[in-house]
Parts: sequence; C-alpha cells; structure tokens
Amino acid sequence: MKRVLVVLALLLSSAAALGQSKNPVSDVIRQILPRRQKNMIAAAELMPADKYSFKPTADQMTFAHLIMHVAESNNFLCARVSNSEAPKSAKLNETDDKEKLVAALKASFDFCASALSKDDDSKLGDTVELFGGQQATHAFALFAISNDWADHYAAEAQYLRLNGILPPSAQKK
Repeated sequence: MKRVLVVLALLLSSAAALGQSKNPVSDVIRQILPRRQKNMIAAAELMPADKYSFKPTADQMTFAHLIMHVAESNNFLCARVSNSEAPKSAKLNETDDKEKLVAALKASFDFCASALSKDDDSKLGDTVELFGGQQATHAFALFAISNDWADHYAAEAQYLRLNGILPPSAQKK
C-alpha cells in the first residue's frame, strides 16, 4: 500500500509539473521508464558473469533468474498494456549466460518504450488480462509495471551490494 501511495504522489507531482497534460498517468510512466531502464540494465551489466548464479538465501531466486524474470515481465505487461503481441524471442533459462540475459533485458525495455510511447489515459478504465487470467484495469497494469521496476531494481541493488558492488543509483554521477 505504501508503494502505491508513493507512486500516486509521484504521478500527481509530475502531472502538475507537466502542466495541462491530457495523459498525466501515461506521461509519468513514460518519464519513469528511462531511469529504470538505465539503472536496471546497468545493474545487470555490473554483476560479474560468475555471480549470475548467486542467490542470497536458498529460498530466493538467482540473479540470473531475476534478470530473466524482469525481461519476461516487461514483455508480458507492456504487451498487455499496449494490446499487442509480446516479442517472439528465444526461451530464456536462468542457466543462460550473462550476455543472453542482458540482451533479453535490453530488448524488453526497448519493447516497453515502444509500447508505452503510444499509450494514452483514455484507456485507464479499460480491462486487461494479467497474470493467471486476472482481470484488471489498464491503470492497474501501468502501476504494476512501475511497481515491478521499483521492486526488481531494489532486488538487483541488494544482490549487487551483497557481492560488494555499489548499485548504479548509488554511484556518484
């Protein structure tokens, strides 16, 4: 709930900064994307290839699985929001090498950028089908995308720090 309130606050403050935008929600998601894309890809690139099998505890996913999950989630959610087909790509596996996983992550963010570039707020109340056939509003799906990026980047940053690597957003500019 706290995360949703933070996202709503960001939306409202960014919408005000945009002035009289006709698409304040879609515009804010598009504003969030480049920073998340930059940091999440940079985090994936910073993690050494031999650490892609790292997981903090036995019950957590490996770093490779996290990167695979983000790529697949981006493709799925951005396809649903844009009412388009997700890109056809080779099936990913957490045992894939770093280069393949990073390439898939980059491609998924490129797909999201393209899919979200055409989005507008007139569809916020429309219904979309999400994971497991769950029906949700278009607005919910947009918030899910943004929340996923925040959650997954936090996990990437934690994995990096546990391996003595400073995450991209913590590095001096």
